[in-house]
Amino acid sequence: MVFSSLLAMIFIGAIAGWLSGKIMEGRGFGLIGNIIVGVVGAFLAGTIFPALGFSVGGGLISSIIFSTIGAVILLFVIGLIRKA
Repeated sequence: MVFSSLLAMIFIGAIAGWLSGKIMEGRGFGLIGNIIVGVVGAFLAGTIFPALGFSVGGGLISSIIFSTIGAVILLFVIGLIRKA
């Protein structure tokens, strides 16, 4: 993995984590925790969505949208686990 792609994934994950924290109010982990969830969600979205046949396409906006979806799903699953 190239260093610039790693920085891009962290940047996109930070934005996705912040957005997912706003979407899933009450299920977040604070600013830093949501950024970490966003980075993990970006990684999951980058690996799972192409395997399911969803194309991320090119561009910053589509990457942020798919990463936000991945982070929201991750926050939802973590919320279910925390309740159990």
